[in-house]
Amino acid sequence: MLKNSIESSFINKTLTNSIILTTFNDFSNWARLSSLWPLLYGTSCCFIEFASLIGSRFDFDRYGLVPRSSPRQADLIITAGTVTMKMAPSLVRLYEQMPEPKYVIAMGACTITGGMFSTDSYTTVRGVDKLIPVDIYLPGCPPKPEAIIDAIIKLRKKIAQEIYEEKKKNLKKEPDFLL
Repeated sequence: MLKNSIESSFINKTLTNSIILTTFNDFSNWARLSSLWPLLYGTSCCFIEFASLIGSRFDFDRYGLVPRSSPRQADLIITAGTVTMKMAPSLVRLYEQMPEPKYVIAMGACTITGGMFSTDSYTTVRGVDKLIPVDIYLPGCPPKPEAIIDAIIKLRKKIAQEIYEEKKKNLKKEPDFLL
């Protein structure tokens, strides 16, 4: 009798420690936020600050971010630096080649508003949000690596709370910039 109660107690403890109940939406959000693969689109000084994240001091990998060089394998694009009209079609093409769901972080004053180049240059895009939808704006000239990590954490919180069907409905249908 005692042996059976010990065995059943062991089985109950084992089952309660190994069964996880969740919804499919929560599970897929957890998987997506735990393994963001960024495509790096850097054009100037902001990218040099971003490159310091890959080193051992800030350890970009501990957040599950694996930099990719192909847009077909990435789900996050980090635009860093000045975007000109000549580069705009390639940025839009890279964004369109990324699989759904896809996220964008606009990093730096030049990416968000055109920066100091927007007043004197007619070729500077005055905000990357005119080309592609932006999820997180990261101001600064250039932003510190700690601010970039904070933006990644905010994006992960946003991913954890979203419902995939709602994101598909809220996608911007046509960009302001046409190729």
